Amino acid sequence: MKVLFLPKYGPMAASSRYRMMQYFPYLKSHDIDCTVSSLFDDLYLEEKFTQGKTRPAAVLRAVSRRSAALLRARAYDLLVLQYEAVPYLPPLCEKYLAALGVPYVYDIDDAIFHNYDQSRYAAVRYFLGDKIRKFMAGAAGVMAGSEYLAAYAREVNPRVEVLPTVVDLTRYPPTPLPRPRKDEPLVIGWIGSPSTAVYLDDIAPALRALAAEGPVRLVLVGAGKPRTPGVPLQLLPWTESGEVDRLRRFDVGIMPLPDTPWARGKCGFKLIQYMACGLPVIASPVGENRLIVDHGVQGLWARTNEEWLLALRTLRDDAALRQSLGQAGRKRVEARYCMQVTAPRLLSALRAAHGTKEVRQPSRGRSEATHVSAP
Repeated sequence: MKVLFLPKYGPMAASSRYRMMQYFPYLKSHDIDCTVSSLFDDLYLEEKFTQGKTRPAAVLRAVSRRSAALLRARAYDLLVLQYEAVPYLPPLCEKYLAALGVPYVYDIDDAIFHNYDQSRYAAVRYFLGDKIRKFMAGAAGVMAGSEYLAAYAREVNPRVEVLPTVVDLTRYPPTPLPRPRKDEPLVIGWIGSPSTAVYLDDIAPALRALAAEGPVRLVLVGAGKPRTPGVPLQLLPWTESGEVDRLRRFDVGIMPLPDTPWARGKCGFKLIQYMACGLPVIASPVGENRLIVDHGVQGLWARTNEEWLLALRTLRDDAALRQSLGQAGRKRVEARYCMQVTAPRLLSALRAAHGTKEVRQPSRGRSEATHVSAP
């Protein structure tokens, strides 16, 4: 089966790497011929993150590249489209796909429909408010990264698979690095992009209060500009090759989120990354975060700055608790949130969308759907 994958961004974007590209070797080993054509390239994304703006020429190149890819759509048995064909344009490309008759799977890991149905501009709400909903309705299948997104999709399409954004455990060693001695600062870590780093502002008072009590260091990977004044800070650029090593040097991983419609659609991927490294986590109990982390089992929930400060103090003062939460988090990732578990599900979803009879998986033994932890 020949499948054309149409992500929004190139491999620099986590959504493209983790929801599509990391599966290609597995899919190819099961006779899926994978071709990828992103809308925007990595240069576009780099300029957006470093300069905070995009050049019109880059947008024109992206539209041209996407149009060329769609003109070749008939050469494939199945399409997998992430987000939308071209943002903020009328759904002409989507209508073209529907007219072609080539089945497509719609992949979504952000509540992008709220860019339209909750836009502050009346014209956007009127002309584009149901753009995503209509495209979902015509899909041969929808792969949603969170339950919030799946619930939206199920209103118009019964063929919805919750496929979380996950890690490949072969890249995440099961043994954590040695933790600091009592006289060393607690390392509180966060990974993300400049667009999501704004969520750290909400817990800045808690971080400052903790820093005033004793040695602590906040390490931000991929955040761009400095944030949280008054807190000892280390800013690290994101690199794919160094990502896991930097995560493993954290003592605690954090994921603050506001309780907004957009944030409820988040897939909690940074929590999964922390937990794969055996780290305890602190998370806002918003959206998918509540399903990934059980309070007091793999990490702690915190809503207000008072709760964040209490959670940070608790993990700072209790090394044994940090270790037990981290171990439980690793086990949860091995059971639910790794490619070793989700790859067979993705394969089945693609075959179902194409109409191919699914190959029956073994009912016992170490099948492809079973992950066995390294000793």
